[in-house]
Amino acid sequence: MTYSMDILYKGESLFLLKSMKQAVVALGGNAFIKKGQKGDIHEQFANTREMCKVIVNMIQDGWNPLLTHGNGPQVGSILLQNNKTRDLLPPMPLGICVAETEGFMGYMIQQSLKNALTNANIKKSIVTIITQVLVDEDDPSMKNPSKPIGPFYNEQESKLLLKDGYQITKQVNGYRIVVPSPDPISVVETDVIKKLIDEDVIVIAGGGGGLPVINKKNWGLDGVEAVVDKDLVSEQLAEAINADLLLMLTNVEYVYLNFNSESQQTLTQCNIAEIEKYYNKGHFPAGSMGPKILASIRFLRQGGKKVIITDVDHAINALQGKTGTHITM
Repeated sequence: MTYSMDILYKGESLFLLKSMKQAVVALGGNAFIKKGQKGDIHEQFANTREMCKVIVNMIQDGWNPLLTHGNGPQVGSILLQNNKTRDLLPPMPLGICVAETEGFMGYMIQQSLKNALTNANIKKSIVTIITQVLVDEDDPSMKNPSKPIGPFYNEQESKLLLKDGYQITKQVNGYRIVVPSPDPISVVETDVIKKLIDEDVIVIAGGGGGLPVINKKNWGLDGVEAVVDKDLVSEQLAEAINADLLLMLTNVEYVYLNFNSESQQTLTQCNIAEIEKYYNKGHFPAGSMGPKILASIRFLRQGGKKVIITDVDHAINALQGKTGTHITM
């Protein structure tokens, strides 16, 4: 999976592209807004700059990273804005809200990473790709929306959301929108992403899991009101670019069995047979660690070498094998 390029001659310029190890780095949406923060743009930029230290360190160690990111808190804020300003502006559909987050979060990462690379005397171009993800319109989840998204609403607000066509579920703290979360089939922009990586460009793609689309008869691609899990899309991209490593940065240092219980057990080193056994026994809930473990299993089954799961603060040490959960064949 590791590749190298020879010296290329373009006009009067010579470029030496050294052998690089391919990685996909999945940044959790909650890593941009830390616990106890309001989530204003200054805080999000500060947190992004911290994450970029990890990326710079990886590049210095010979990794060529493709970046993905979550967007849960951010798209939740946009949905809330939609609801509060509905008398002034028509609410935008979910797909447009996800595209918004791909744009502004990509901008934060691009700018922060470019500055960090410049300070480290590393010359690399960076680009954000608004990413469409093909899904099956007959995916079982399309008929059974169960993925909660966005903030909690009161009863009156929930009735307005019903008029917008959203499905609503009542929970302990209020009402939430629920949408389908179909399995990703492929990333529409895979070819251009691979070309950019071959040109030594750092790509930011699959933000928020990308924009789910279906192939509509006599139409072509068409968006659907759904969300795709960011970690499963990260695995699709890792598979497409023949990545060696899938690094998933979340809000815990390790993966745990019996999480938050008296019998909690830390997982440090696991092979795929062990992690698959734990997954099948239901140790990893769908709403938290489940998709990360499923993405790990798929990645390794398709030829990936290693998965690391940890948090941003411990990422550099995890890459050195000092902490985090490491999953291999």
